[in-house]
Amino acid sequence: MSNPTPPDSQANPESTESFDKILSQFEQSHSRKAGEGGKQLEGTVIKVAADSVLVDIGFKSEGILPLSAFQPGENVQPGDKLPVSVKGRDPEGYYELTRFRTEQPKDWSALEHAFAEKAAIVGTVTGVIKGGLSVDVGVRAFMPASRSGARDAAEMEKLVGQEIRCRIIKLDVTDEDIVVDRRVLAEEEERTLKDRRYSEVREGDTVRGTVRSLASYGAFVDIGGVDALLHVSDISWSRVNQPSDVLTAGQEVEAKVLKIDSDKRRISIGMKQLLPHPWDAVAAKYTPGQRVRGTVTRVLEFGAFVELEPGIEGLIHVSEMSWAKKIRIASDVVKPGEVVEAVILGINPTERRIALGLKQALGDPWADVVRKFSVGSVVEGPVTNLTKFGAFVQVTEGVEGMIHISDMSAEKRINHPSDMLRVGQVVKAQLLAIDPEKRQLRLGMKQLVPTGLDEFIAEHKMGDIITGRMMDQSGSESRVELGEGVRAVCRATAASRAQGEEKPTALSPAADLASLSSMLKERWKSGAPAGTSKTEPVRAGQVRSFRITRLDVASKTIEVEPA
Repeated sequence: MSNPTPPDSQANPESTESFDKILSQFEQSHSRKAGEGGKQLEGTVIKVAADSVLVDIGFKSEGILPLSAFQPGENVQPGDKLPVSVKGRDPEGYYELTRFRTEQPKDWSALEHAFAEKAAIVGTVTGVIKGGLSVDVGVRAFMPASRSGARDAAEMEKLVGQEIRCRIIKLDVTDEDIVVDRRVLAEEEERTLKDRRYSEVREGDTVRGTVRSLASYGAFVDIGGVDALLHVSDISWSRVNQPSDVLTAGQEVEAKVLKIDSDKRRISIGMKQLLPHPWDAVAAKYTPGQRVRGTVTRVLEFGAFVELEPGIEGLIHVSEMSWAKKIRIASDVVKPGEVVEAVILGINPTERRIALGLKQALGDPWADVVRKFSVGSVVEGPVTNLTKFGAFVQVTEGVEGMIHISDMSAEKRINHPSDMLRVGQVVKAQLLAIDPEKRQLRLGMKQLVPTGLDEFIAEHKMGDIITGRMMDQSGSESRVELGEGVRAVCRATAASRAQGEEKPTALSPAADLASLSSMLKERWKSGAPAGTSKTEPVRAGQVRSFRITRLDVASKTIEVEPA
């Protein structure tokens, strides 16, 4: 018995269908639901929010339509009917809608028509393949990754299963080769929305927006599909160093449109312009002479800026920082961030400037100079500066006096103050003059060195009999030399003027001055008679006895009469 004929082992012809055909059938079976896309739908407005409109399109989830999709002045109210198309779904599950009409190709002729008209069509992303995405547009089409609008592979994966709007950029019917582009539609739609937004915005408008990104010079704010620049100087009336100090990405802000550059398509906005300008209240809040506190914001070579309140800064010039010394640069005294007390010196509302003084807040040291010091008193302090004509000495904090070169030494001629003094050297000097208005003190060092006149005044008193030589005579007054550097005034009496002729004296007028000084000094010490009689008249060159009638220590003056 023969073996039965084995069953026909040839495969069913249907099993020979290519993998491509099976894949195509699979993709078509998972394509969009009939009536859910590829055509315009009629939606009903449910709610109008600040930047979007919620629309009921008859699906399980509502659709979101951006407010920028409407024309300027177009009033949208709940209950309004709108023709819309679905272009995708957002992460929260809402359908993203557009008012642009989108076609759904049904055959090759429809695809050719859409290609020729550059019309937008609807397709469903079926998978991620090498170099891009597979898209079902009625037939299988390829979308390059660069034209998908996705930034990375993860975003491309999220597109799988989504319905998208795209445009055919390549169509070959013979090879059934179709390439589509999603990104070009997004860019065109973005340009359209921007054009519309640019036409809506006017300078002076108040707008709301979302901070999109931050830079060192400002922030970019989305004000409804258009980016506007919020410069760092326009964020606040107070000084802002970095926009990130006060703003964060995603933050909602309100600002004023400052400038629109239509040619460069740039919009500048400002937040501080919506707030009152701080200078509007300056006249009522600040007056010259007022003590204020503030924070140092900037330090430059010539001075420091101090913020008294947001938007109000004053300048402390280096010349107003110290009474005691000359400040070379402001950073030697104050640093940024430091809180200081100052006095308002002046206000210029027109130029919006306030002049401040740091040293004035410490009190003017010259206010007490006349009370604390008197002419003739001795002061002590360090040499602060040397010039060719003298030296400056700090008498007290913020008060300096000047020793002229001629008042430095009585014994020798000084060519330059550095011959005798150096900066920092502590010296004693006598106060010779005070000028409070000019803030000047005149000092002298040589006045503290004892002289022959000082010694004479210290060793004698009124009524003493002394010996001296008549120098000259003018009327009732004569000058008498009592020693080297010691002079007195002689007021002759009537009796002395009526006396007889002069008798020869022991010393002729032409006698040597050094010998005379030695003799007079010896006689001051011993009190010996001068060798002249009381009956002798007073005349020039005469050496005789005199009685001291006045000794003035303060003015260093001596008056005598014949004895």
